[in-house]
Amino acid sequence: MQTDDTIVAIATPPGRGSIGVVRLSGPKALTIGELITQITLKPRFAHYGPLYDQDNTPIDEAISLYFKAPHSFTGEDIVELQCHGGPVVLDMLVKQCTALGARIANPGEFSERAFLNDKIDLAQAEAIADLIDAASEQAARSAVNTLQGEFSARINAIVEELTNLRIYTEAAIDFPEEEIDFLNDGHVLKALTHIQSLLDNLLANATQGALLSEGFNLVIIGRPNAGKSSLLNKLAGRDRAIVTDIAGTTRDLIEERIQIDGLPINLIDTAGIREAKDLVEQEGIKRSKEQLEKADAVILLIDARDETSPEQLWSEFSDSPYNDGVQVVYNKIDLTPPTEQSDNSFYISAKEGTGIDKLKAQIKTLAGFAPGNEQSFIARRRHLQAIEQAKALIDAGYDQLVYAGAGELLAEDLRLAQDALGEITGKLSADDLLGKIFSSFCIGK
Repeated sequence: MQTDDTIVAIATPPGRGSIGVVRLSGPKALTIGELITQITLKPRFAHYGPLYDQDNTPIDEAISLYFKAPHSFTGEDIVELQCHGGPVVLDMLVKQCTALGARIANPGEFSERAFLNDKIDLAQAEAIADLIDAASEQAARSAVNTLQGEFSARINAIVEELTNLRIYTEAAIDFPEEEIDFLNDGHVLKALTHIQSLLDNLLANATQGALLSEGFNLVIIGRPNAGKSSLLNKLAGRDRAIVTDIAGTTRDLIEERIQIDGLPINLIDTAGIREAKDLVEQEGIKRSKEQLEKADAVILLIDARDETSPEQLWSEFSDSPYNDGVQVVYNKIDLTPPTEQSDNSFYISAKEGTGIDKLKAQIKTLAGFAPGNEQSFIARRRHLQAIEQAKALIDAGYDQLVYAGAGELLAEDLRLAQDALGEITGKLSADDLLGKIFSSFCIGK
């Protein structure tokens, strides 16, 4: 699938730089490139020379590259003009391209065309943005793994297993007169168990990838002056929040993106919960409570001198049940050393840094993060949802076969699971299944 127009955009970040790149893609890319360079562009050859405007006046001197379709990123003709990175020069060049018949590209349109022209799948397209936005070395390496097709290959391998099992199951349904009961010969149950195992493993890896891509949302809550801002500053490694002895200093949310051993964390310091007459502080408290609904985990920070139970404190912040996602941390042990300690709580001094390393390790545990996995791939929450949906369908199909002997329902669950996985790569596979059925079975014979 190719569009019939040509797009142009500046491919380098906005602002001044030593090099700037203007990229063209589409059927007129070569024509426009040759009009601007006034030379014949050879594929995959670096041409150096001036770039001209409509009055034949040089705009700049640049390196010009031509990639002939389909051997390009988008699968279309691409011309890249690499000139000096001043914004005025780049704007002049884009204006000349549009005057010659190109249009300004929409956000992400080059990657979209690569996807539509089957140069990359949807997961790979998303990995491009994840690679650019990578907040750690491990996130960058994982994004490259996905871009190179590792995630897609594992998805496609499971889809292939589902396809083969559907062929077997639907053939057994369509030919009930055969003497052998194919649905109960052990082959289907063995295949289902294997697919369940593959999905479990894929989900575990994808969960790590989603953490690298989108980060772990960690909210710090507590009464005023419990030391929430001090803890945020200590975890962030810099003075991000104002710290005073005055209760209610933090009146709004403070968000900070940090890393712990490669794990990106969206750290949120909230306003202390108390009866506030100040409208600004009341709004901050309201926003603090809203963040609890979005949190992957919560640190309930308690002044070590406060004798209120964690359960009672939690009820001041939220109407939801107190659960394992709430990590109790006692602060200011430099002022009041604890006489006894709970095994499920952590004891720190945010001011002096005592216990911070142990708390960081616990945060990784809460996230379920395994650092240093070079074979991981990047993923997103929508991918997790699709894998979880496929797994639930396979589990349901297993039950349909074992407890009800319902091969037709199993076949439908297999189809839906296949479609769920197809949403990850952007390829739904109903037509693929038909093609494989006709090539594998002589149905009409």
